Amino acid sequence: MRFRWAGNGPPVVLVHGLAGTWRWWLPVLPALARRHTVYAVDLPGFGELRGRRFSLPEAPGFLTSWMDAAGVGAAALVGHSMGGVVAMRIAAHTPARVTRLVLVAPAIDLRGSLLGYVLPLARAALTMHPGFTAMVALETMRAGPLAVGRTAVELVADSAVTDDLHAVRAPTLIVWGADDPLVPPATAAALRDRMRDARLRMLPGGHVPMVDAPEAFAAAVVDHLGDGTGPAARGAA
Repeated sequence: MRFRWAGNGPPVVLVHGLAGTWRWWLPVLPALARRHTVYAVDLPGFGELRGRRFSLPEAPGFLTSWMDAAGVGAAALVGHSMGGVVAMRIAAHTPARVTRLVLVAPAIDLRGSLLGYVLPLARAALTMHPGFTAMVALETMRAGPLAVGRTAVELVADSAVTDDLHAVRAPTLIVWGADDPLVPPATAAALRDRMRDARLRMLPGGHVPMVDAPEAFAAAVVDHLGDGTGPAARGAA
């Protein structure tokens, strides 16, 4: 497995969303790395790990195993959309590994069928920067449209994910784009209220606030992470 890291300080692990890669974090990586050692990974089946099948139930175990291999003990986790589900489940089931949690438009408590998300997905694509839209399209083709579709079905059908929310002990920041057409912002406050220690920050833009409003996103995340705890770790596995 390969990953990217930058900076020096308490460790932060960035977990991308469906059809994403570590590159989705590039607009905010320099700002986060000023005070932290930031690790940006590709989940199985995506980016540099394409060709491996992604499994939503197995992804939290995969990521914690990578943290062990890379020498990352307890860390802050920042997960976007599908990556938010993965990060939240690690925080719920292995709380000692997560110092702080950031959920970015998490794909939690989705309703209906996959077909109901076709039009919102199209609207999301239209609101993205053209260069970013092209990158998303390319990464989707590399991962395989069928694989992306299969994972999307898993996300929509995974109602049990909401059962883990109350078990999260780590202080949590929920970040949402005010005009997100894919994961409705109306669900943000309800999600916050179902967690023990969570606050909500609404930002301008759509489903990918670290791209739509990178300066505001980085400032909110850095403020939430604070000074962190423990030494930074660097390595590769």
